Amino acid sequence: MYSFYIHRKILLTMVLGSLCFWVFAQKTKTLPVKKELVSLINNRLEKAAAQYRYFTTQASDTLFPKTISKDGTLESSKSWWWCSGFYPGTLLYLNENKSDDTLYKKAMHYLGLLEKEQYNKGTHDLGFMMYCSFGNAQRLWPDKKYQDILVQSAKSLASRYSPVTGCIRSWNSKNSSDFLVIIDNMMNLELLFYAAKVTDDSSFYRIAVSHADKTIENHFRPDYSSFHVVNYNSQTGAVKLRRTQQGAADASAWARGQAWGLYGYTLMYRETRQRKYLDFANRIAEFILNHPHLPKDKVPYWDFDAPGIPDALRDASAAAVMASAFTELATYADENNARKYLDASEDMLTALSNPPYQNAYKENRGFLLKHSVGSLPQNSEVDVPLTYADYYYVEAMMRYKKLAFGKTIF
Repeated sequence: MYSFYIHRKILLTMVLGSLCFWVFAQKTKTLPVKKELVSLINNRLEKAAAQYRYFTTQASDTLFPKTISKDGTLESSKSWWWCSGFYPGTLLYLNENKSDDTLYKKAMHYLGLLEKEQYNKGTHDLGFMMYCSFGNAQRLWPDKKYQDILVQSAKSLASRYSPVTGCIRSWNSKNSSDFLVIIDNMMNLELLFYAAKVTDDSSFYRIAVSHADKTIENHFRPDYSSFHVVNYNSQTGAVKLRRTQQGAADASAWARGQAWGLYGYTLMYRETRQRKYLDFANRIAEFILNHPHLPKDKVPYWDFDAPGIPDALRDASAAAVMASAFTELATYADENNARKYLDASEDMLTALSNPPYQNAYKENRGFLLKHSVGSLPQNSEVDVPLTYADYYYVEAMMRYKKLAFGKTIF
C-alpha cells in the first residue's frame, strides 16, 4: 500500500511538472537576437545542407561516419559505437530547416541501421545514439514505431542503473567492485524523461533524477567544475576514486565535460522544473564564462587547464555543445543572466561559423567543423572534425533561429 501511494505521488509530480512546463512554454520570454547572426546562420544552414549532400556520397551505406584520419580518409563505425546517432540526427535537423529529399532518405536509411541498438544493454550512450536520431524523428513525425524504439532504448539504458550507487553505469570494468560513471552520462537522461512521459512509468523519471542528484553530489568541485570519471564501489555506493580519462589531469576541467554538465543540468530543469537544477546550471555557466582561460571568441581550449595555453588546441565540439546549452538556458534565466548566456552563445556561433572552424565545400569529406579534440591523452581524434561537433553546432543554430522567429525551443 505504501509503495502505491509513493507511485501516485511521483506520477502527480510528473503531471504537475508537465503542466507547469506547458504554462511556462506559453510565457517564454522574448529574447532580442542579432539580425546579422540570424542571416549568417541561414547562410550556414544552407551551406551545411549542400555539404551534407556531398557527405552522403562519401559515407558508407553500412557504417556511420566518425571523423577524418591523418591521411584524409573517412573513419567510420558500426551502429553500436556511441556516436552513431549524430550523423542521422544532423541529417534530420538539416532536413527540418529546409526539406531535402536526399538528406531525408539518407536519414531514414541510417535509422534503419541503428534500430537494433534499442536492445543494447552494454552501453550507457543510448541517449546519444537513439534520442539524437529517433528522438528527432519522433519529434518531427510522431509515429508509434519510433515511440516503441525509444521506450525500448530507455529500458535498455535503465537496466544499467544501480540503486546502490544511485547512478547509471557508464563504462564496464573487469573489477566487479568498480562502478564507473562519467559526466557525459548526464546527456543520456533525456531519453529516460521521454519514456516516462509516454509510458506513465515513473521508474524512468526516478532513475534520471537519482543519477542527476548523485552527480551533483560526487562529480563537482566547489568551483562547479566537474571531474570526468567517478568510480563508485558497486557493493557500498561509496566513492572510490575521482579521475580523468580525456582531460589534462584528474584535477583539471576538461572542456567537453563542462559542456556536458551545462547541457545536462539545463535539460534537467526543463524536464523537472526543479529550481535546484536551474541554479546548478547557472553555476556551471558562471564557471565557464568567468574562467580566465576562456578565449575571447569563447571556443574553449580542449581543457581549461591544458598545458601550453594560449597555444593549446581548441575544441569546437565543446563550443558547439555549450552554444546549444546556453541558448536554451537563456530562455529560463533571469534578465541579466539571459542576456549574458545569449551573448555567449552568439559569440560561439559566430566563431564556429567562420574560419578557422568552418570546412570549405567538400573539404574533409563533408564535415562542417574543424578543430575538435576527442581524447588528447589517448592521442585519439585530435584536432579533427567530429560528428557530434556537427550535430550540436546545427542544433545550436536551429535553436537560435527559433528564438529569432519567436518560437519556443521545445
